[in-house]
Amino acid sequence: MAENPDQPERPRAEPEIIPPSRGTPDWPPSHGYTRTYGTQRIYVGRIGPFGFVLIMLIAGLLAAMLLMLLIGTVLIWIPVVAVLVVVAAIFRLFGR
Repeated sequence: MAENPDQPERPRAEPEIIPPSRGTPDWPPSHGYTRTYGTQRIYVGRIGPFGFVLIMLIAGLLAAMLLMLLIGTVLIWIPVVAVLVVVAAIFRLFGR
């Protein structure tokens, strides 16, 4: 048991640190026709007013399409439910 329970546990094995100059040409494995070595940078810029308006228009368009799909689904089920109610009433009337 540990002498001091507040002391963190030491790692069981030391991590291997590979310097960048020792990289092999086959690592990382190539996929397709391109090989990438080293680091790559991704630059992310701030969204301006035009970009924000464009994103909101796309989100509004998707929301409107979803609403139209929902309304269309409800409108298709109205006649189906009506037919089922009529068929149930006819069976009940003639079932006696």
